[in-house]
Amino acid sequence: MVILNEDGVSDFEKLQNYDSKNSNERLRYYVFDILFLNGHDMHQLPLIERKGILPDVLEGLKQIVYCDHVEDMGTTFYNRAIEAGLEGVIAKKKDSLYFPEYRSENWLKIKAINTEDCIICGYTEANSGGAAFGSLILGMLENKELEYVGNCGSGFSDQQKKELVALFKPYISEESPFPKKINLKGRTQTWLKPKLVCEVKFSEWTKNGVMRHPVFKSLREDKNPEEVIENREIKKDISSKSKNSSSVLEIDGFSVPISNLEKIYWPEAGLRKYDLIDYYLKIADIILPYLRDRPENLHRHPNGIDKPSFYQKDNESLPEWIETVPIFSESSNKNIEYLLCQNEATLLYMANLGCIEINPWNSRIENLDFPDYTIIDLDPSEKNSFEDVIETALVAKEIMDAASIPGFLKTSGSSGLHIYIPLGGKYTYEEARDFTKLLCYLIQEKLPKITTMERSINKRNGKLYLDYLQNRRGQTIAAAYCVRPKKGATVSTPLNWAELKTGLNIGDYNILTVPERVENLGDIFFGVLENGVEIETVLEKINNW
Repeated sequence: MVILNEDGVSDFEKLQNYDSKNSNERLRYYVFDILFLNGHDMHQLPLIERKGILPDVLEGLKQIVYCDHVEDMGTTFYNRAIEAGLEGVIAKKKDSLYFPEYRSENWLKIKAINTEDCIICGYTEANSGGAAFGSLILGMLENKELEYVGNCGSGFSDQQKKELVALFKPYISEESPFPKKINLKGRTQTWLKPKLVCEVKFSEWTKNGVMRHPVFKSLREDKNPEEVIENREIKKDISSKSKNSSSVLEIDGFSVPISNLEKIYWPEAGLRKYDLIDYYLKIADIILPYLRDRPENLHRHPNGIDKPSFYQKDNESLPEWIETVPIFSESSNKNIEYLLCQNEATLLYMANLGCIEINPWNSRIENLDFPDYTIIDLDPSEKNSFEDVIETALVAKEIMDAASIPGFLKTSGSSGLHIYIPLGGKYTYEEARDFTKLLCYLIQEKLPKITTMERSINKRNGKLYLDYLQNRRGQTIAAAYCVRPKKGATVSTPLNWAELKTGLNIGDYNILTVPERVENLGDIFFGVLENGVEIETVLEKINNW
């Protein structure tokens, strides 16, 4: 059922606002298939034969139009449809039979604009401005289980938001409709029973199966939630490439050179360069917020973890689509062209160079002298057990809780743990380092037998080193979610504090396990990039102890 505009193109907004009593618009009903005729079931006839019956059946009926087709020339037909302002075309296999309630590749939607029907599972509270809500929480059914597919916060007028909130009231629920916990990054939510369906348009699917930039189009009162099955097409998959030869991976319009995918990077585990690139492909949307706008110190292992590696700061010969930033180096007395990992294509380019781990600055290019966070690096000696590391981290947590300091924990991917404290870019590196040094002294006071502040390895006497010196301009540390050049292809993985207990094994977090963990938990480290602590307020609390 459609309404055509003056150019003969269907106008969904006019149809949405159609009022049979007060509208001069003419509805048209386009018929493209027939399944029963005079009591006869025609499901088992080929499509081309079913359609052949329609012109005679529809002859003489006003406002009911036979939806014709073209055979072959699919590309030309698609291009003409897009030029006419249509969303896309439907391609159908002409000898296909009709199977009710069953989707197959016999009918394909080929769209210039990505649109999907989604189940409304809840909404988030507006941050400010008095809006009725912030965004809709959307889901789809996969194997009869509700899967989270993103938040939609645009496409509404204020009046539409108020009308939707009124519509939602009978469906409000105390419990999440999702079987798995989803990460809404601290936003307050109201859950709904999954009974309402809406249509959204969006730019693309992310690697985690979430819509990028969804925009609300309309409610779909004609659809039941059971009809909204998952239809995610994630096209960027290196498994379709030849693993044995050089190739090019097309990512967001950029051509990323990919080579030697079968080269072994982790001999003990038999993991290849292919596995490294595949990991970063899966995790790109999660790791990129910790890399964008930060100069990168490339640590390259072109022949795997058992062969010589080298560091590279200056990058003079890069593809033109990779961004760099010049930063003056006093030691070299010249500008160094630091690579910036701004997008997925650059991330995969780095992985292809053999950058197993990713090492960004703590500050961003617009605010280079003011780090976004400060880090306590718990670096054990060979004489320390991992239980010593856990005990030290828990003492650090006690101190931070007492001083109202938010701390975020991740594995180093090697033998230690990293504790991040958000600063929000409000303090210099020197101020951040001095603040961290004070916290390390407080930790050592509580654990003098197993921790030390002594920088010289020979003078540590087998104790765990409380390293606060990572907080210097230009100093880098392995990013959250990056792989480490260690046995087992471990990943520097964010942890919930509740996970910090006896039995924790850093080796459990690796390139084979972390993507599923992130899919289940979301990004639990994101608070590191948000508003930071007020050091002055914290120091007042400490002085009053």
